[in-house]
Amino acid sequence: MREYYPLLVVGAIIGVFTVAVVVAFLGIKDKKEAIGFDRKMKDKELIRRLIVYAKPYWKSFILIGALMLFSIAYDVVSPLIISNIEELVQSGFELNDLFIRVAIYASVLIVSMVCSYFQAIILQKTGQKIVSKLREDLFNHIESLSQAQLNSIPVGTLVTRVTNDTNALSMLFTNIIVNLAKNTFVIIGVVAAMLFLNFELTLMVLCFAPFIVLFTVIFRKFSRMSYRKIKDGTTSVNTFLSENLSGMKIIQMFNREERKKEEFREKNSKLAKARFSEIFVFGIFRPSVFMLYASSLLCLFYLGAKGYLDGTSFMGQKMTAPIIVAFYMYISKFFNPIQNLAEQFNFLQSAFASAEKIFTIADIEPEVKDEPDAIELDEVKGEIEFKNVWFSYVEGEWVLKDVSFKVKAGETVAFVGATGSGKTTILSLICRNYDIQKGEILLDGINIRHIKKASLRKHFGQMLQDVFLFSGTIRSNIVLREDSFTDEQINEACRYVNADKFIDKLPKKLDEEVRERGNNFSAGQRQLLSFARTIIHRPEVMILDEATANIDTETEILIQDSLEKMMNVGTMLIVAHRLSTIRNADKIIVINKGVIEEEGSHEELLAKKGRYYGLYSLQYESEEKNKQ
Repeated sequence: MREYYPLLVVGAIIGVFTVAVVVAFLGIKDKKEAIGFDRKMKDKELIRRLIVYAKPYWKSFILIGALMLFSIAYDVVSPLIISNIEELVQSGFELNDLFIRVAIYASVLIVSMVCSYFQAIILQKTGQKIVSKLREDLFNHIESLSQAQLNSIPVGTLVTRVTNDTNALSMLFTNIIVNLAKNTFVIIGVVAAMLFLNFELTLMVLCFAPFIVLFTVIFRKFSRMSYRKIKDGTTSVNTFLSENLSGMKIIQMFNREERKKEEFREKNSKLAKARFSEIFVFGIFRPSVFMLYASSLLCLFYLGAKGYLDGTSFMGQKMTAPIIVAFYMYISKFFNPIQNLAEQFNFLQSAFASAEKIFTIADIEPEVKDEPDAIELDEVKGEIEFKNVWFSYVEGEWVLKDVSFKVKAGETVAFVGATGSGKTTILSLICRNYDIQKGEILLDGINIRHIKKASLRKHFGQMLQDVFLFSGTIRSNIVLREDSFTDEQINEACRYVNADKFIDKLPKKLDEEVRERGNNFSAGQRQLLSFARTIIHRPEVMILDEATANIDTETEILIQDSLEKMMNVGTMLIVAHRLSTIRNADKIIVINKGVIEEEGSHEELLAKKGRYYGLYSLQYESEEKNKQ
């Protein structure tokens, strides 16, 4: 019995460690839902949806599978060749026999390396194509969402879904799946080879398998928790950065740098803790598997050496030096794939978590979408009519209440009212940025719901108070929709809206760089570029929402001149707080709390001495005081 004490000591150490791990697992078992173990989408559903993207490349995956089988030949065959060389050396040999076996070993190694190389190349190309397609589909879907839906999702979250989460899926297609299959085949091949060599030693090695399975299951739970925390932390940091870098000017204006620094430090610390948690989990799991690996080697050397020295046999099989050498190599090739399988399975769960986040965005049904039989509009006169329109952003809180009015083709109509009265909402509804709850909106007598969104918006030109310019050049920002415009057409549009006054002074003219959000241009210059961008596309209906707000007097004169010119282009809808800018409008509609109170020309409304008269008088008095 004493001769088996070393084995009992090894077993006791493994047993104590196993108890400790199980106790730790039971301590968090009841908290699985709270820490994010469970997902709403099942693995089968995620796999089914991911296969849709992989299916077009099935030939590539078959080729990869064939190459994989050749690449694992080295792991299965090399210990047999080495043990054969050991046996050859012991029995006396011809040098040619050694050369032959070394050549066979080298050939197997070269074939395995070449197959692994081509497998990696094909896999990377295929995986990147799949992820690229997935990323494009996700971006296209985000583009189809309504403004209300986009406003409800932080920009940083969307950026994380399109970048970080798709990168996790890139790992899935280019590494995880194939390596899972490869390691599984290696384990099967190694066990088969060990059974062929020696039953007794194979059973000894397999005695450690239950502990490996147990450690792997527990490891998955802890690692899944840490990965979920990392993903949530990454999303939180990205969202914070997206918002605060965009608003850095305000942060500096109000001297809130220290406060924002603390907020970022807090979010960054949570992400760092999640990373440390991940490192800690792997720091426990990898040594655990190595402990089992080292224990199996100790048992191998003890049993093998004892059997070899005593000349004992088990089931008719003798312990020999070549067998011990082969098993020494096989044990390493048995444990390494198991450890890799555990980690890759965890990465697989992480990828599934990313896939769920991606598909959660992809499953958002666009609130504003085309009807099945929606039509294209080739020509638009510009006649607009609201019929008993009711609209609310939040259910039950009506922004527009039974609004009805008509705009004739070619007319200029201005909307006036206090902040929050519903002016901007009316302009947004005409372009179907939102859909109304009740009533009808007609364009040339056609309900806009029956018109394809792209076709509808193609005939509208929108100039907003907060002009958005993209990184690029002045030229690229003006010809936004298409590149078929000539320089003469672009310059003509700029002259028409007086944008040429500052463009001609720039060193590169139309090719002058536009930095992010156009921050190297003044508000007035951005507004003039917005006018040029609208005019060059010759829209039948133009929408101006506070286009003259927050600009200097000199630029306002240029913009006023531009507005007067644009009034002759087509139907124009204007929202303006400065009532002096809309005196020449054909019709002015006064809105108060979502209801139309007055309607008529500037002179007619002044004669009524109603709400418009009151607003105009207040502004006139204020302007006179400012002049004094």
